[in-house]
Amino acid sequence: MPQVYAETFEQVEHAEQLGLELCWFTEHHFIEDGYLPNFVPVAAAAASKTARIRFSTDICLLPFRHPVRLAEDLAILDNISNGRMELGVGMGYATHEFRGFDIPISRRVSLTEEALQVLQLAWSGEPFSFAGKRYRFSDLRVTPDPVQPGGPPLWLAATSPAGAERAARFGTHLLPQGPKHLTIDPWKAAVKDIGDRRVGLIRGVFVTDDPEKEWEPIAVAEQYRRDIYVGLIKASTDHKSEVADRSGPKTTRTPIPLNPLAWTVGSVDHCVAELEQLITDHGITDLVTWGGPPGLAPSVMNDSLTRFANEVIPKLRTRVHG
Repeated sequence: MPQVYAETFEQVEHAEQLGLELCWFTEHHFIEDGYLPNFVPVAAAAASKTARIRFSTDICLLPFRHPVRLAEDLAILDNISNGRMELGVGMGYATHEFRGFDIPISRRVSLTEEALQVLQLAWSGEPFSFAGKRYRFSDLRVTPDPVQPGGPPLWLAATSPAGAERAARFGTHLLPQGPKHLTIDPWKAAVKDIGDRRVGLIRGVFVTDDPEKEWEPIAVAEQYRRDIYVGLIKASTDHKSEVADRSGPKTTRTPIPLNPLAWTVGSVDHCVAELEQLITDHGITDLVTWGGPPGLAPSVMNDSLTRFANEVIPKLRTRVHG
């Protein structure tokens, strides 16, 4: 694990040198391989080693975070990074995580919605009071103030129309975790004027002229990660209508373009064409690729990241933005 973290920080520095603009951390708990349970210390260390790249999460699991402590953590991170923090949140679905924290999964919606309200109040720069079902605060002034007025920009993950409408209601950016018609479309309909709202997606990208040879070890790691996710989904009460579809035989499986398990693999031209279609079809504003496949050193992605930054992104910007 020390080597994994060391290579992660080296990769983040490398990404900034390449001109990449975003670095997202994710979160899961009680996974055998030590999958990142807390982005806060990692983001702090990464921020201290960089000067321009922005940091966020896809996603921070709100039911497991006390909102005042999280507001403090993000305010400190925003100061350490001089205003480079954002926060993507969701309510979680993995049954074993709720069991591990001794939190009934039935409370996740109220815990998430109240935490969102508290975060926004805590970063207002004013004392606030709050009386909810899960949290109560009276005349509380959270310090320090974030560098960014109003606090780090908030993103909310959505797997369904209810989640999309929640993101619209709280005025957040969107992290779609399912098909466009279930996430992006209802979010846009509820927001009406998307203006400066953003839509962000993790899409694995591996740039190679010899995919059969170079992709093989990463494909093995990716299959391991897929198996973990499918296992978590199957064990949860979520997505019951999608579990069979996502985990069934390829011949019967319906493609889900915004499935976060998907990768784009191939030559520069192939990656540009596939990503252009994904971006334009779904209105993606923020695209992030995987940095370190599980079971492999993060450094195995560095050559691909370099080609992604130097060869794919310039062509993609030209074709998407003109």
